[in-house]
Amino acid sequence: MTIFTWAGGAVFVGALAFCGYSYGVTWAHAAPFNLPAAGIDALLFSVFALHHSLFARESVKRWLSSIVPEPMLRSVYVWIASLLLIGVCAAWQPVGGEVVRHTGVSAVLHTAAQLAGALVIVLAVRVIDPLELAGIRRHATAESLQIVGPYRWVRHPLYSGWLLLTFGPVHMTGDRLIFAGISTLYLLIAMPFEERSLRKSFGAAYDEYARRVRYRVVPYIY
Repeated sequence: MTIFTWAGGAVFVGALAFCGYSYGVTWAHAAPFNLPAAGIDALLFSVFALHHSLFARESVKRWLSSIVPEPMLRSVYVWIASLLLIGVCAAWQPVGGEVVRHTGVSAVLHTAAQLAGALVIVLAVRVIDPLELAGIRRHATAESLQIVGPYRWVRHPLYSGWLLLTFGPVHMTGDRLIFAGISTLYLLIAMPFEERSLRKSFGAAYDEYARRVRYRVVPYIY
């Protein structure tokens, strides 16, 4: 089991690295615009998103726990999600096109936005434990609601950082924009369901937290 969980963690890191390489290098080229490819890419990402939605359902969790030992549930989830993400990036159809290329002060501001997004993600992951996120360390059964770091600013700082990273490039190509848009749409759809699950886990404590931290992703906006 230890080999399986640590290997899953390695695949998780590899999937994130491959996704980052695809976004930062492969999709940086402004090839001829191909609109139909955007529909194919949306379907690809929908398969990845569907996995997340299905695994969030209690009925699916109960079914999976009947065939997979409980300590390995998180690792199985990480394995599947990581392989699907690799599949999405590997099968991505080039959309092409150039949306905008910032220069001067605007380029500096966009670079700063991306760096800020990366920092927010790092700070948020530190709070929730990177090893747990990668399926290596088991989720604590008696866990208290953590309201520290970027969680004092918004309720979903990982998503805030994601927005800054994916929408902040100095050179925005069609592929980068489609990926940012599709992934953000999924996050917006999934967010209420995630908060419903958190309310089940933490009860009144989460309701109080939601009253204290009003905004989900963007301070003073949403």
